[in-house]
Amino acid sequence: MPQYEFFCHACSKPFSKTLTLKEYEEGGVACPDCGSDDVEQRLSSLYAVTSKKSA
Repeated sequence: MPQYEFFCHACSKPFSKTLTLKEYEEGGVACPDCGSDDVEQRLSSLYAVTSKKSA
């Protein structure tokens, strides 16, 4: 499942949340610290795990 990075405007704290694609499309993400839904998705780095070793 993808992990998304968010920033809460109410308490000014960043947080990460792992969501299924269905949960992400439904929206309604709330801050785990203050419960506010005034959150903004931030850009995050992509980390891919593969079975092949790089040469």
